[in-house]
Amino acid sequence: MRNTILSLSAAAGALVFSAMPTFAQDADLKALIERGHAVSIASDCMACHRTAAPDGKPFAGGYTIASPMGPIVAPNITPSKEFGIGNWTEAQFIDAVRNGVAPRGHLYPAMPYTAYRGMTDEDIHALYTYLTQDVAPVDEAPSAKTTLPFPFNQRIAMFGWNLLFNRATPFDSAAVAPGAAERGKYLVDALAHCGACHTPRNTFMAEDAGQYLGGGDVGGWHAPNITSDPISGIGGWNTQEIVAYLKHGNAVGKSQAAGPMAEAVEHSFRHMSDEDLTAMAVYLKTVPPIRAAGQTVPAFAHKDAKPDDIAKLDYAIDRSPAAMQNGSSVDGQELYVSACATCHQLNGSGTEDQFYPSLTSNRATGGLTASNLVMAIVEGIYRPTNDVTVAMPAFKNQLTNAQIAAVSNYVLARFGNDTLKVSEQDVVTLRNGGEVPLLIKATPWLMWGGACVAAIVLILLIGLFLRRKPAAA
Repeated sequence: MRNTILSLSAAAGALVFSAMPTFAQDADLKALIERGHAVSIASDCMACHRTAAPDGKPFAGGYTIASPMGPIVAPNITPSKEFGIGNWTEAQFIDAVRNGVAPRGHLYPAMPYTAYRGMTDEDIHALYTYLTQDVAPVDEAPSAKTTLPFPFNQRIAMFGWNLLFNRATPFDSAAVAPGAAERGKYLVDALAHCGACHTPRNTFMAEDAGQYLGGGDVGGWHAPNITSDPISGIGGWNTQEIVAYLKHGNAVGKSQAAGPMAEAVEHSFRHMSDEDLTAMAVYLKTVPPIRAAGQTVPAFAHKDAKPDDIAKLDYAIDRSPAAMQNGSSVDGQELYVSACATCHQLNGSGTEDQFYPSLTSNRATGGLTASNLVMAIVEGIYRPTNDVTVAMPAFKNQLTNAQIAAVSNYVLARFGNDTLKVSEQDVVTLRNGGEVPLLIKATPWLMWGGACVAAIVLILLIGLFLRRKPAAA
C-alpha cells in the first residue's frame, strides 16, 4: 500500500513537473504575441492592409494606396494558406519586410520596406509570430488587384532600384528598447516610417536623404516639414504639443491631422504608449533643421482674421445655402457662408473647444502650400481618436473645381497666407493625386529613346554581320 501511494505521489509530481514548461512556454508565447501586436501598431500595418470597407476583417487587404505610377492594392497578410502569408516561412517574411521580395515576387515601395529594413530581429520575429498565430485567417483575396501600366508593371525592375536605395541597417535591440537612448529615432525611422511621407523624393522616387523629414507630397496631400526648424518645421512646438498631435491629431493653435496623417492617428499613434510618443517627440526636436526658401514666419503665425463686411456675411437663412443648390456661384465669400461657417464660424474662429478648429493659427491655411486646405475640402476629414471622432464632410461631389478654388482663395485671403492663390487647374491636379513626378513624365520619352537605341544597335550589328560574311565562290 505504501509503495502504491509513493508511486502515485511520484507520478503526480512528474505530471506537475512536466506541465510546468508548458505553462512557461504559453506565457512566453503570449508575451511574444503581445509584442508583435505592439510592433504592428507602431508600424501602422492596419492602415494599409485593411479592407476597402470600414467594417472589413483585419489585415485582409484590399485598401488602395495612391502612387504616382497608379493605384497599388495592399494584399491579404492574414495566415490564410491560399490567400495570405500562412505558407510563408519566417525567412520569407523577413525577406519581404526588409528587402521587398515576397514569395510571389518583388514588392513596390508603397510597402515601406526601406524603413522596415531597420527593424530589429526581435521585433520582426514578434511581428511574424503575431500575424501567423494570433490573427484570424481570411480565406479570400482582395477583389481589386494592382495593375500598373508598362513599364511599372515589370516588378523585376525593383531589383535594381533596391540595390541603389534599400540600404538601411537594422537597429541594435538594446539601444532601441523602451526607454533607451535611440528609441525615438527607431520609432520615427523604422517602425512608424515617417520619412516615407515627410521626406521628399528624388528623381528616381526614393527618399532624398539630404532633405530628411523636410516635407513631401502624397496623393495630393502635403506631409509637412517636421524637422527642428522653428519656422518651417516643428521647432516652435513643445514636446507636449507634438505628443498631443500624434495622439489626437490636434495641436491646438498649430495644426490638425487629415488625410494619410489622420489614418496614422486612427490606426497607429493613438494606440501607442505616451512613453513612446514622447520618445518620438523628443527625437524630432533634434532632427537637423531645414528652412524653406522665402519662409519668414511659421505657418501658425497667421493669428488674426482679416476684416470683412459682416453685413455681407450675415445672409438670410433662406439665401445661405444658395451657392450649394444652384451650383453656379463662384463667390468665395458666399460659398464660405454656405458650406463652412456653420462649423468654423463667420470669423473663422471655430468652436471654443476647438472640436471644429480655427482657420487662423492653422498650418493648412498659413503655410507655403494650399494643398491640404484644398484636399480637406475635396476629401473631408475622418479622424477617430480615443475620445471623439472628428469628421468634416467631403465636398468633392457638391462643389465644382472652380467653386473649391474660390472658397479656398477666400479662406487663404482672410484667415491665412494671402499670397497663395488656387486655380481651378490646381484643384484638378490635386484631386488626381498631385503633380506628376519627373520620372513618370519622362517615361514615354525614355521608352522611345530606349527603343531607338535598341534599333540602332540592331542595325549596326546586322551591318557588321553582312560585312564579315564571306563572298560567294
